[in-house]
Amino acid sequence: MLTSEDIRRLCRLARVEITAAEIADVSAKLSSIVAMVDQLQAVDTQGVVPMAHPLDRPQRLREDRVTEPDKHELYQRNAALVERDLYLVPKVIE
Repeated sequence: MLTSEDIRRLCRLARVEITAAEIADVSAKLSSIVAMVDQLQAVDTQGVVPMAHPLDRPQRLREDRVTEPDKHELYQRNAALVERDLYLVPKVIE
């Protein structure tokens, strides 16, 4: 079961604003999701072959060719800072 402090911490990390009245409801919902994940992890999948799609059909492939013109120089003219064809952005890690 998630505590109210766990909920507050998760909401702060997710940048989600939550009121004190909503904590109990959110806690119950998230706890049920965690319980479902625990239930799924308890299933023995040893020997089960992973699959990309539930239907046994080949994937339709298309020719791998360029369909759009290269406009990166045009787009980068609007950028504040560009170096070696890369956009430079301010550091946002707290």
